[in-house]
Amino acid sequence: MQALLAASRGIDAVTAFIGRHVKWLILVAIIVSAVNAIIRKAFDESSNAWLELQWYLFGAVFMLAAAYTLQRNAHIRIDVISAHLKKRTRDWIDLFGHIVFLLPFVLMMIWLCVPFALDSYQSQEMSMNSGGLIIWPAKFIILVGFILLLAQAISEIIKRVAVLAGILDDADEHANMQASVDTELLSAGIGPHAHDASKRDGAGDAR
Repeated sequence: MQALLAASRGIDAVTAFIGRHVKWLILVAIIVSAVNAIIRKAFDESSNAWLELQWYLFGAVFMLAAAYTLQRNAHIRIDVISAHLKKRTRDWIDLFGHIVFLLPFVLMMIWLCVPFALDSYQSQEMSMNSGGLIIWPAKFIILVGFILLLAQAISEIIKRVAVLAGILDDADEHANMQASVDTELLSAGIGPHAHDASKRDGAGDAR
């Protein structure tokens, strides 16, 4: 089980890294939208490529951050009933939902997306709109998004089983998740401990 938990922490670290960096695509989409609006108003010119680029960027954020949203338990829930249940009961519900609903759905979407993306790439599919962009990269992002979601679903199942078995409690689970996020931030050179780590590295070099 410890090996599975280690794999879960690895998945969580990758998911956190992608989720925390892909959010910058929203800023890029906003800039693209603003520049497109300015050009259209000031010079009465525009292009479908600008509009489609905005769609691709927002779609990339939605797909690539879905796994991170699952990790952070931030998907929309209807808690009218579950909020009144015991924590262990909610864990069983989560485990059941991940295994019976989430996993089959994600596996089916991956199975459907593989030929969907490959056919688009092999034909070098282009937008039907005048001046539009190539389409196959966007379709591959959909496939990658579901692969990431599958990996995170497996991680969540491992953690739920460990919690229900008494191997991992909620505090440990949160600590493990935070440790994975801290490791990812530290490797990127940001976060509250990055400066301390750089000072330690500098001291080691001086010695």
